[in-house]
Amino acid sequence: EDLRPPVISLALSQGSGLFMAVLVQMTIAGKSFTGGNMEIALAANLTASSRLGQDAAGIPRFSSRNCHIALVSVKANLPSSMLPKVMSRFLDSTLQKVLPGLLCPAVDAVIDLVNAKFTTLTSEMPLGTAGTLQYSLLNPPVTSETFIELDLKTILHQKEGKEVDLPTDQPSLASLPPKRDAATQLVLSANFLSAELSVLQASFSLEINNNTVLGLPPLVTTMLGALIPEISRVLPPSQPVVIEMREAKAPVVTVTPDKSFVQLFSTAEFWVSPSDSDPESLFVLDVHSNLEARFAIAEEKLQLSLALQRAMGGLHHFSVFQELPLKGVLADIIHVAYVPSIN
Repeated sequence: EDLRPPVISLALSQGSGLFMAVLVQMTIAGKSFTGGNMEIALAANLTASSRLGQDAAGIPRFSSRNCHIALVSVKANLPSSMLPKVMSRFLDSTLQKVLPGLLCPAVDAVIDLVNAKFTTLTSEMPLGTAGTLQYSLLNPPVTSETFIELDLKTILHQKEGKEVDLPTDQPSLASLPPKRDAATQLVLSANFLSAELSVLQASFSLEINNNTVLGLPPLVTTMLGALIPEISRVLPPSQPVVIEMREAKAPVVTVTPDKSFVQLFSTAEFWVSPSDSDPESLFVLDVHSNLEARFAIAEEKLQLSLALQRAMGGLHHFSVFQELPLKGVLADIIHVAYVPSIN
């Protein structure tokens, strides 16, 4: 007739898993043996433990065991004279038999929901269209009295299915940040983040022209000629210039206690794009960008945003002139167009 919200207490058990204590209060109504209506108000304490291990597929999994029910109190709306000891024993034994079958399956249902979350933790996740990421357990879960530790292996695949090599060395627990109370803490290595960006680097390519973004200097041959007089004689006048940015090497992530950085190793190829003929490559500039990385968490996803610290460049395929005048323009291009595109 009435089931109150249960009072649930949870505790981690050293080396095993989870201990649960659930106080259940309910009212059962029916006909009494005298023919009238009878109500029984009872309180029962359910205790159960669940062991945390891993299944054959290497997925963390709770398995419930040792579910017990203890009656705390039983009260009926009958005079004590009508409720002899034999009836009390009957109610007690009947409830002791019925309640485990009624309540213990609820514990199993909750455990199944938690295990379903673990299954999604190890499922393959897309990294946009560039590849996939998957976690698997390196070692069996470790349970202490204050936290559960999962030692995970990260598996990265490129779009074509090739697995990305990752360093196998793991940081020692002593070197990790202190565990915060009542918080889940996920520790990712800089090597892993570098590898993840290497999977994504093909999507960093960008063609930049006058219509790409506001705030850039006019990208025309006249601008290039003014900056680099050595090539002004061979440039067609007032023709649009297209700059093709591509990543040449895998990005490198560096994490320090104060700041984190991402180094990008790019090429900037300058093309002249006449309206009446095919584009022609002028020169290629090697670009090394150092960007400050900021991390945030939103909707259970790690977000990374970059901000340009400095950019350095060197020319190849056209080495007869100094590239220094281009560096200011290049820094503007990276700051205004390229970094926002990556973000």
